[in-house]
Amino acid sequence: MTTTLNTVTPDAAAAGTWQLGDRTVNRVGLGAMRLVGMPWDEVPRGRAGSIAVLRRAVELGVNHIDTAAFYFVPLRSANELISTALQPYGDDLTITTKVGPSRARDGGFEAMARPDQLRGQVEENIRQLGRDHLDVVNLRWGTRMAGEGREVESVAEHFGALAELREAGLIRNLGISNILPEQLTEAMSIAPVVCVQNQYGLTSREDDALVTLCGEHGIAFVPFFSVGAAVPGASPQGGVDETGQAEVAAVAAAHGATPAQVRLAWTLHRGPHVLAIPGTGSVTHLEENVAAGALRLSEDELTVLDGLVPAAGASTPR
Repeated sequence: MTTTLNTVTPDAAAAGTWQLGDRTVNRVGLGAMRLVGMPWDEVPRGRAGSIAVLRRAVELGVNHIDTAAFYFVPLRSANELISTALQPYGDDLTITTKVGPSRARDGGFEAMARPDQLRGQVEENIRQLGRDHLDVVNLRWGTRMAGEGREVESVAEHFGALAELREAGLIRNLGISNILPEQLTEAMSIAPVVCVQNQYGLTSREDDALVTLCGEHGIAFVPFFSVGAAVPGASPQGGVDETGQAEVAAVAAAHGATPAQVRLAWTLHRGPHVLAIPGTGSVTHLEENVAAGALRLSEDELTVLDGLVPAAGASTPR
């Protein structure tokens, strides 16, 4: 029987919850990058619209927001928008940020921070967000992403510096982003890791084995650009991945859903430890993204979708 996904009020709790260390979050969250607009956009997003997205997200049960001090354009800062829209923060709201990359005032990326510079980046996020500590901080590693040959160097010195800041009380939980399995193992030997953020999605499967590894250790896997590969202008890697468009569209039609919702639902089906942080500057798209948490794909549909690209290692249980 055909169902219609977008006829009821979206609820971020529909996909269940996961623990980010001492924080309980709904599995569907919000990525803040697109609140300010992407660097290549001709015009930045309107401030009022971005604030409306944040406030609507919280109304829908979103209690996990991913941000960074380097999410800014000349007229907008994601952290400032979050602070303006959501203070006083609810007790259940978890704000995850990331450090490592650095950008100059003109927006250009600078050399990655040295370990001794990470405290300054953590404190910058604390000031911008109006907090006295950060819930979760990810070490964002390197400049190359999945499919581009990610950097293989040791993360120990940088992650160790963040572990010291955790001991000092500036950070409650640590994560790591854009890494290889051996780098996760290295980080875990230094301090508890509550999440991994890597590029991953229906047609970007390089990290299948890492998804499994995270599940084995009870670590949240939080993919970014899980939908962006199929959306014009959404990914810095450019172009649009058209792989499986017809198959995704057919599944979407069967559920009264959008192709983006199917991609998000597929991602969440990878395991109960997989979280979603789709970014948007549109209230309409926000509501669709949150609603995707309630989309249940059949085994036959998952088989079709799983087969769109070769799996890159073991998959997680559904």
